[in-house]
Amino acid sequence: MLNRKEKGKLAEDLAAAFLKQRGLHVVVQNFRCRIGEIDLVARDGPTLVFVEVKSRFALHYGAPEELVSRAKQRRLTRLAQWYLKHLRMENQPARFDVVAISWQDAEPELKWIPNAFEACD
Repeated sequence: MLNRKEKGKLAEDLAAAFLKQRGLHVVVQNFRCRIGEIDLVARDGPTLVFVEVKSRFALHYGAPEELVSRAKQRRLTRLAQWYLKHLRMENQPARFDVVAISWQDAEPELKWIPNAFEACD
């Protein structure tokens, strides 16, 4: 049985492989800074993609993508702004994607939601 940290790492690894198979280039996995963490940063052509990975082993509490609340979207927006500013990439086109992973009978089912939300205050 995996603990919470191991489940998170597994989900992020699966999401990274999934996105690579679909032509994205993963730049950073688990980017951390003083204000938080971004699960994945990838490139989709000229666009920088900030990816939130959510997984659920039990669906009776809802789908994993439902966990990306408005508050979480605001935190991710601030993190993305910090990332872009500190790498001097403020004019870089960017978007926010979500990869939702549901575990059905120990098998992962991945759902990719490009442009899942707009940057928010």
